[in-house]
Amino acid sequence: MAVKTTSIKTPEASVTDISALPGLSSIWSQTWGNSDICIAVLDGPVDQSHPCFEGAQLTPLQTLVSSVADQGAASQHGTHVASLIFGQRGSEIAGIAPGCRGLIVPVFSDGEKGSIAPCSQVDLARAITQAVEQGANVINISGGQLTASGEAGQWLTNAINLCADNNVLIVAAAGNDGCACLHLPAALPTVLAVGAMDAQGLPLDFSNWGDTYQSQGILAIGENLLGAVPGGGTASRSGTSFATPVVSGIVALLLSLQLQQGKKPDPLAIRAAILDSAIPCQQEKVVDCRRFLVGRLNLPAATNLTTNQQRGTKAMSYQPEDSEVLQPSEVLNIQEAVPDQHAELAMPQLGEVSSEVSPSAGIQAAVAPTVETAITTIPISSSPIIAMPDDAVTASGAKGDCGCGGGGPMQFVYVTGTVGYDFGTEARRDSIVQDAIGIIGEQWNPNDPSQLLAHLAESPWEAAAIIWTLNQENTPIYAIQPAGNYGYKGYELLRQFLRGQVEEGVERVSIPGSLAGSVKLFSGQTVPRIVPSLRGMYSWNTNALVEAVVGARPAETEAQQEHDRRTTGIHNFLERIYYELRNLGLIPQERALNYAATNAFQIARVYEQATQENMELDAIAVEKSPLCRPESDCWDVKLTFFNPRERYSQAKKVYRFTVDVSDIVPVTIGSVRSWYVY
Repeated sequence: MAVKTTSIKTPEASVTDISALPGLSSIWSQTWGNSDICIAVLDGPVDQSHPCFEGAQLTPLQTLVSSVADQGAASQHGTHVASLIFGQRGSEIAGIAPGCRGLIVPVFSDGEKGSIAPCSQVDLARAITQAVEQGANVINISGGQLTASGEAGQWLTNAINLCADNNVLIVAAAGNDGCACLHLPAALPTVLAVGAMDAQGLPLDFSNWGDTYQSQGILAIGENLLGAVPGGGTASRSGTSFATPVVSGIVALLLSLQLQQGKKPDPLAIRAAILDSAIPCQQEKVVDCRRFLVGRLNLPAATNLTTNQQRGTKAMSYQPEDSEVLQPSEVLNIQEAVPDQHAELAMPQLGEVSSEVSPSAGIQAAVAPTVETAITTIPISSSPIIAMPDDAVTASGAKGDCGCGGGGPMQFVYVTGTVGYDFGTEARRDSIVQDAIGIIGEQWNPNDPSQLLAHLAESPWEAAAIIWTLNQENTPIYAIQPAGNYGYKGYELLRQFLRGQVEEGVERVSIPGSLAGSVKLFSGQTVPRIVPSLRGMYSWNTNALVEAVVGARPAETEAQQEHDRRTTGIHNFLERIYYELRNLGLIPQERALNYAATNAFQIARVYEQATQENMELDAIAVEKSPLCRPESDCWDVKLTFFNPRERYSQAKKVYRFTVDVSDIVPVTIGSVRSWYVY
């Protein structure tokens, strides 16, 4: 299933006057948005040449999706969403927060037959991480993946937690399936879900109302909203996709008011204020109050709560009258609106992409209520990979004057997983097959790693024609392309790693490197390319690694017990890193954690002390180190232990060691420190 957008065809007679939203004119009299507040729009490509964006402070970030806007469905959707936030004063689109700065982060592309292709959960996680790293305060996601459980994969969960840890608010569409169902990421904790209502304050028929939304969902105007069309002109559209940027813009305005008051911007406090001040359903007037989620957006009360009270307190008593609702206004320039066939846009969809799932099963844009469209991510380029110099990287974002992002140093990666391979295209696969048949024979199977390795032993230069991948849980998340003077050594290591996995029980490899563009795989999936650093590439079997750390099992019974405790503890730590804490190795915290798993000898010293006190691992955390060398980036990996026999009466013990991730290959610094906590 994929994350998709929702929209419905809008009558050409009228559009909703968003400027009439109760309480908005009062905020606009104080601020149109502060340029220090940054909103990231994760959507389709945006046509920034549209007149409504003239003067807007928008910075596009490079992703796995082309940022070139066209007349396709993805650009239609992304441009409309962005204009509802950033449409400039005096233009034909009244954007909610035109004075705020923006990050344009393309995640959706055109699919077949006018649809919007979904992106995978891992690609959405990358985009969220990128937006946080570039300084976004608010992240708008007008898309989602229909979910029964409401639970996301580990990559997306990590990205959501990163937002919470950095006080970044994700505002996401509730979905347009018209049922008591949920979408990801709207259903995830700390996200603000947005449903759609009409100008009279009634939920639109297609707006979802799943259980989780009853505590973290808000209804906002989502009918007949006028927005920009790529190439010029306007169109009015409806859906939770378009209610979402209304709320994102309002959050940004409230953050701007906080700045005016000399307060530190607190997006999660704004989320609490919006939910606490919502106008609840009046049961006597409707059949099913669940459709109202927590309630209707109450901007005057949310503003009052934001500017006068603290997070967690309840709203002031302002309650608008039933008559105080938005009213449609006449379309002023109907001849410039897009044709009818463009009045329906899909809400982008999100989903897992693995070796067993078609790339079309991804996060998608929301479609018209009567249409569900699956979409696959379109790569930047389908050309084969090209060797690049050691220091070649692609900028994580176009440099501009936005304080929330831009160009800068190369993006380092330190990731663990398993090695795989891919041929990219049928032509490339067939070419390699024909070469191998001449050497090995007609029965050669390119999908058999053992046979491929036999062929590469005879023709080692063919290793550079293969797309090598770093996989987690059978999902390719990176392509690995050695480069430079010692690139051939990198391919030798990859062959060695693959042989170790096939013949020697190798379970994990570590790949440090820098990002350098993207690669399209045979399945159609696009993944970032890593240029690896050879000096940090390792492979290991967990049992062999632990034995190397703790040594062989001794013969003495008493010594065996201590040895077994240490062995079990290190196994426990490594398994939690590999599975429970699975990550993309992008942000400094992840790189420090992954290096800690690779450098098990550091962990061994911790377990040597912990097992002497009969303690077991309780929690793993990574925090910014308060002490660090100049020109370094230091993070403390903290392991908390407890005595299971004395859980409530004995203090826990914390061990901390520091990892410097400023270089392409991390390094531990200093000694292990420990203390008790009560």
